[in-house]
Amino acid sequence: MEIIVRASVIFAVLLVLTRGMKRRTLADMAPFELLLLVTLGDIIQQGITQEDYSITGAVLAVSTFAFWITVLTYVTWRWRRAASVIDGVPLVIVQDGALIDRTLKAERLPVAEVLEAARQNGIDSLDKVRLAVLETTGRISFIRHDDSTDSPPAERPG
Repeated sequence: MEIIVRASVIFAVLLVLTRGMKRRTLADMAPFELLLLVTLGDIIQQGITQEDYSITGAVLAVSTFAFWITVLTYVTWRWRRAASVIDGVPLVIVQDGALIDRTLKAERLPVAEVLEAARQNGIDSLDKVRLAVLETTGRISFIRHDDSTDSPPAERPG
């Protein structure tokens, strides 16, 4: 029973910590950040199971995490307000080609990362972006200005 309580407490702490951290996808992490994640896993394991190296202890710890993930998945699916608290909300970081500085500062997102994401999406200038959104996953979605509004509609034959 102690392992279940420890795993539940650690799960709650990790949830709070990850909500306060910068949004990033795994591919965007620096090597040091990846090493921290691996090290964190070992530290967490020691805090949950202490000196219990049994299969039962491991199964209880993993099952407790799986249980809480299932509960949170259901809660975020069922209640939209809970989803915005647990998962966060998408944030607009570029609107009509202009960076939104207060959002970038709040998310500690360097302009260089926004520009890199734009280039990876085939966008060479933010002037071409109508909207850029920092998704809850850490990815940046871009919506370009519609080029068809710049030119008159094509004539229909007949």
